[in-house]
Amino acid sequence: MSAASLKVKTTTRPGSRLAVEVAVPAARCKESYEAAVAQLSRTINLPGFRKGKVPRAVLLQQIGPLRIRATALESMVDGVWREAIEQEKIEALGQPDLADGFEKLLDAFDPSKELTVTLETDVAPVPKLKATKGLNAEAESVSYDPAKVEEMIEQSRKQMATLVPVENRPAASGDVAVVGFNGTYSDDGSAIEGGSADSMDVELEDGRMIPGFVEGIVGMSIGDEKTVACQFPEDYSKDDARGRKASFVINLKDLKTRELPELDDAFAKQASDKDTMTELRADLEQRLKDDADRRQKSNRHDALIAALVEQLEVELPESLVQQEVRNLVEQTAGQFAQQGMDVKSLFTPELVRNLMESSRPEAEERLRRSLALSALAESEGLKVEDADIDAKVTEVKRELSGERDIDPQRLRDVVIEDLLRDKLLGWLEDNSTVTEKAAEEASAKTKAKPAAKKAKDTKAKTAKTKTAKSDEDTKG
Repeated sequence: MSAASLKVKTTTRPGSRLAVEVAVPAARCKESYEAAVAQLSRTINLPGFRKGKVPRAVLLQQIGPLRIRATALESMVDGVWREAIEQEKIEALGQPDLADGFEKLLDAFDPSKELTVTLETDVAPVPKLKATKGLNAEAESVSYDPAKVEEMIEQSRKQMATLVPVENRPAASGDVAVVGFNGTYSDDGSAIEGGSADSMDVELEDGRMIPGFVEGIVGMSIGDEKTVACQFPEDYSKDDARGRKASFVINLKDLKTRELPELDDAFAKQASDKDTMTELRADLEQRLKDDADRRQKSNRHDALIAALVEQLEVELPESLVQQEVRNLVEQTAGQFAQQGMDVKSLFTPELVRNLMESSRPEAEERLRRSLALSALAESEGLKVEDADIDAKVTEVKRELSGERDIDPQRLRDVVIEDLLRDKLLGWLEDNSTVTEKAAEEASAKTKAKPAAKKAKDTKAKTAKTKTAKSDEDTKG
């Protein structure tokens, strides 16, 4: 039966779905039924009969008409679906669903009569933009802060410091204390899991431990023992500790302080590839300026795309959303694997479900941004020239000359995507107005938390619960 003989009717459904109604002629139904009988007769084994030689009457009696009809219907639905989408040029996303379910359709299936089959499928959305020009966007401003140079130098200086023993004075902020401690919850006196240690180095800096712990050590002298009151934060990683008050019996066993290196040319050579402090400061200044420029540009682009998305009219098909959610979770798992983490044990079914649920807003936002840019390219006829693509591919290949297993087509696709995105963003810059504002103003408009960040938070909490190490159970 040729696809041209099928009577097909399509009806749009919400959520970028399409209902495809196919009238299957009686002859096609009969043909499918007879094919099912022949198929089953070749596979069934009955005592006294050779395989494939079971009489029709015996076959019908042994396996029953329902199984034959079900086999025939399943094969027929699959066949007419493939023919219908080819005939109607339907770009289906994934497998279709029977509108009324298989069982109901099976009840209506009579091999001697015409059958109407209605299937529903997600189709590629058709994004439209209410406007493309004259958009107004607000971007968070980023400026170079000269003070950051000295902060970076001090951070490097601290990392290169030498720990020396402290004598004849109590512990002070910035020291490294060697302590033994034992912690209990204040409400019931129970021991804190992982809340004890015989000897542990504690940096006496804010935020290093749970509130009250470091503050209690400051002022102690070597050999002192002290009971310190603390309280676990409300957002602490372990559920049973959140918000609870605790007390720690702390013994200060040793005390050290950092002896910082002099800020001279010798330090510059040791801390970097520069020969002098003047060169080091100039290099850090340029890096910070470049970083500020990059972030400023990124903020402007994000603001422009957000303004464009506000003009977008589109219905997101569920299959695309789910695929994007899976992509986000897989990316997160890949990042953890690169960090040497055991993804199989960490990503439990429950964690994956939670990540997929929490990743949905970001997945939908990413799809809208992509579709908005696609709609802009279509609306304004923006495309990348072949010569530009070839030149960029050659440049990237040169940069990746040492890499193996590079898929040429995949590389070209990525280059086209990047070049087109740059062209679209440049067009938006030329045809929109971007207002820059201070960070505190921009923070009022928050975005959905990225899946990777959610996963990292969840991972950290899970890891801390599992390991129950003393230093992690007392850190804030």
